[in-house]
Amino acid sequence: MQPSLPVTLEQALYLIRSTLLTLNDANRTGNYTVLRDLAAPDFQARNTAADLGLNFLDLRRRNFDLYGAALLAPQFADAPALDQRGMLRLAGYIPTQPQQIKFNLTFQIVAGQWRLFGIAIATAEASVQPQAQAQTQAQTQAPPAKLAAPLQKKSQ
Repeated sequence: MQPSLPVTLEQALYLIRSTLLTLNDANRTGNYTVLRDLAAPDFQARNTAADLGLNFLDLRRRNFDLYGAALLAPQFADAPALDQRGMLRLAGYIPTQPQQIKFNLTFQIVAGQWRLFGIAIATAEASVQPQAQAQTQAQTQAPPAKLAAPLQKKSQ
């Protein structure tokens, strides 16, 4: 019997897709207010809309479209899990071509809803092995350095 997940796979899929598509809209418009306003209060306290614009500047300049998140199923690095603080961690990649969308998202429960607490997005050539990941292109997190770890499975 498998251990129970903190959210259903459908809920995890919704959280990943809605977050990446909201980020995509922010990148396309240069307006990060909605992304910030939908996030957890701790995320809002640590990030202004202008900060988010700077953190995702590279994706925006490259016109990197995250629409693949709406079309393709994410591949999880690990099963959705709660960390020691009760935060939900969703990490993995969207198998887009020629570059994959690697994501590491953390959500905090606020008034009964999962809200974005930390986000790290990277793009890597789809043929690259996980051990040779591309450098992170955009990273915003709360608290600092929480999501800076590579998106690899931990060695046993």
